[in-house]
Amino acid sequence: MINIDWLQTYCTLVETGHFTRTAEKLAMTQPGVSQQIRKLEQYYQTALLQREGKSFSLTEAGNQVYTQAQRTLAQLNSLEVSLKQDDPHAGLCRIASPGSVGLKLYPSLLALQQQHPDLVFDYQFAPNARIEQQLAERQLDLGFITRPAQLAELSAQAFAQEALLLVTPASCPKPSWQALQDLGYMGHPDGAHHSNLLLSANYPEFEQLEQFRLRGFSNQISLILEPISRGLGFTVLPAHAVAAFAMPEKLAIHRLANPVNETIYLVQRRYQQLASRFTLVAEHMQQCLTQ
Repeated sequence: MINIDWLQTYCTLVETGHFTRTAEKLAMTQPGVSQQIRKLEQYYQTALLQREGKSFSLTEAGNQVYTQAQRTLAQLNSLEVSLKQDDPHAGLCRIASPGSVGLKLYPSLLALQQQHPDLVFDYQFAPNARIEQQLAERQLDLGFITRPAQLAELSAQAFAQEALLLVTPASCPKPSWQALQDLGYMGHPDGAHHSNLLLSANYPEFEQLEQFRLRGFSNQISLILEPISRGLGFTVLPAHAVAAFAMPEKLAIHRLANPVNETIYLVQRRYQQLASRFTLVAEHMQQCLTQ
C-alpha cells in the first residue's frame, strides 16, 4: 500500500520546485526528502523526475502520479474535516426493528427529523434473525430485537419492556377460557411465541395453541387486528402494535392477572464506535419506548 507521507512530500516538491524548500516546509532534511522520492519511484517502478543538475522536471509518469496524489490527499483531508465536524444533528441513521416496536418508534423519529431536518432515517421492519444478519453485514447501524443477540460479533443491551396483551372483539369483555375457545385464534408471525408466553401464565387449561380453532393468519403488522375488530377470533400482540390500531373502540384489550412483558434489546456491532448523532437518536428512542 502506498505511503501517504511519500505522496505528501512528492506533491510539496512539485509545488515548490526545490528540494531544500520542500525540506524546510515539511521540517525534514534534504536527504530525507530525496529518500522518500526514491521510495516512491521504487514503489511505482518508474522515474517520476527528470533530474537536471539542481533542478528537475516531471516525467509523464510523474505528472500522472502528481495529479492522482493531489486527488487522494484532498479526499483524505475532506474526510478528516468531516470526521472532526461530527454533527450530532445530521447524517444517515439505518435502523431496523420488529413491527410492533417500529409502529411506536418510526413516527417519533420522524418528529425528531422535523426538529433536525439534516437527520435522515432509513427504517426497516424485520424479524429478529434478519436484523442480526444485516447488522453483521454492516447494512444497519442499530437494531432492536426481542431476544438476546445470538451472533458473537454483536453486542446487545436491554433497552425497554413491552407488555403482551390479549385482544378480543369488543363484544367479548370477559376473556374466559370458554370464550377464547368459542372465538378461535387469529395467527401472525410471532403469534405462537407471544400466545404461549401470555396464555400459559394466565390459563391453567392452556397447553398448546392448537387447542384453539385457527381463524386466519396475517403477516402485516398494521392489519393483524382488523379481523379481531370484525369479531373473527382473538390474538396476542405487543402493546405498541395494539396502540397503533386505528379503531380501538372495536376491540377489547385485556391486561391479565399475570402480566407478561417482552424485553426489547438494542443491538449493534461489537466495538463499533458510532457517530455522535446516534447518542441523540438512542436517547430519543428510549424516551419514546418508556413513555
